[in-house]
Amino acid sequence: MSQNDQGQRERWDAVDHYVTDHLAPADEALSAALAATEAAGLPAISVAPNQGKLLQLLARVQGARTILEIGTLGGYSTIWLARALPEDGRLISLEYDPAHADVARANLAHAGLDGIAEVRTGAALDTLPALLAGGAGPFDFVFIDADKRNNPHYVEWALRLTRPGSVIVVDNVVRGGSVVDAGSTDPSVLGTRRMIEEMGKNPRLSATAVQTVGTKGYDGFALARVLD
Repeated sequence: MSQNDQGQRERWDAVDHYVTDHLAPADEALSAALAATEAAGLPAISVAPNQGKLLQLLARVQGARTILEIGTLGGYSTIWLARALPEDGRLISLEYDPAHADVARANLAHAGLDGIAEVRTGAALDTLPALLAGGAGPFDFVFIDADKRNNPHYVEWALRLTRPGSVIVVDNVVRGGSVVDAGSTDPSVLGTRRMIEEMGKNPRLSATAVQTVGTKGYDGFALARVLD
């Protein structure tokens, strides 16, 4: 990384910290969730605090009563989302790794949210059909932040488990700019490109994507609304 790039990254970090301090300050449960995630040796890939607050605000603007999350990690984003729900709301988060799921469950319990948020373990492409078969949904809000190669499949399942008016958010869709590399062999890039292209063709979705910079580097997210 060049000196100029390093200075730019420090500026991004400083802006994120400034925004977070004033608009999305940490509390004990959120700080404890990040600390527990780090202590358990989970990857340091939780959403940034201001991104977590954005998810919460989007869910609240949506008036969500039911939320589906694909990719739990340590439950940090799950806490942000669950706090957007009313007392009788429901959140289901799907996590592949049992160890990650255990950390997330403990973090949700510590935050007092285990009554409305649950973590289900297993490959999402196995647990999503089980959700449908069990009559779960329709979900008002879906947040997808799991293995990127399967993003097209996750969006397909999100459409089966939502209703007209539901909102779908997909994280990490810019991939440091590599999403425009048509010659990439990276499965995460290939999966993300296919998802974006299929979103644009799907008559049931109105979607866009936004580039972001900050403590998580250069990336972005996709936002879609399910149409009638």
